[in-house]
Amino acid sequence: MKIGNREFDLKNRTYIMGILNVTPDSFSDGGRWNDFDAAKRHVEEMIKDGADIIDIGGESTRPGYTLLAEEEEISRVVPYIEMVKKNFDIPISVDTYKGGVAKAALAAGADLVNDIWGLKWDAALAGVIAKSGKPCCLMHNRKEPDYKEFMTDMLEDLRETLNIAAAAGIADDKIILDPGVGFGKTYENNLEAINRLEELHKLGYPILLGTSRKSVIGLTLDLPASERVEGTLVTTVFGVLKGAAFVRVHDVKENFRVIKMTEALTGKRGNSSAYGFTITESSPFKVCCSQRTGFSG
Repeated sequence: MKIGNREFDLKNRTYIMGILNVTPDSFSDGGRWNDFDAAKRHVEEMIKDGADIIDIGGESTRPGYTLLAEEEEISRVVPYIEMVKKNFDIPISVDTYKGGVAKAALAAGADLVNDIWGLKWDAALAGVIAKSGKPCCLMHNRKEPDYKEFMTDMLEDLRETLNIAAAAGIADDKIILDPGVGFGKTYENNLEAINRLEELHKLGYPILLGTSRKSVIGLTLDLPASERVEGTLVTTVFGVLKGAAFVRVHDVKENFRVIKMTEALTGKRGNSSAYGFTITESSPFKVCCSQRTGFSG
């Protein structure tokens, strides 16, 4: 899949979507990056730490969030999209479920639309995405977690989303699916969505997993958002093992390291040159590990 000017190997790698919230009320980092200089430094740091995409959002989606008018959301996100586009060579995602915001963001330089409502909130959004020819990430969501059989119902909901996309003319190779951890689900539903993530592959699309600092981790560990890094990392490992193509995270450095270690252990090493070396068949590291531990691949 091509996002921006970059090709993503979705079968053999797990990529990092770094979060840039430009909201005053995000559950995790609300107001931290509203200053342009601070946001620029944060993006630079995320790229240095291993981010592959920057996801920019202007409306908090925490429980009880306030719905923004499109004009206000546009005024929040477009300047930051333009700033990232001007200063950095990295694909940009816009986190919105509104057609007007997506249209403005794409015109400003966004390369992907990340929609938390799976095309079910604003009927105009699917057409905007289709006309742009850009990729999209479509998330599972419900207003109420009224499931008869959770995984069966979630897959059926996602099929409805895919039908909307097809009817609008969004190409199959432009779609990423997200199980929507933390959205329209109970605590138990969220754990099940992570634990059974591989079942989403039945639908035939790459998967994004977004668990960073979320309440399912806080409830499990009884920790505030600022102390949920370790819990997030465990879910990231699950994501890699279950075939997620992307993880959406706040703490890029820690997740980058965990992904690389997990990929090494599973034979999906990806770009080991990011550490300043490349593992080859004849490298001392490879030979040593093969001889002493039986490590291969």
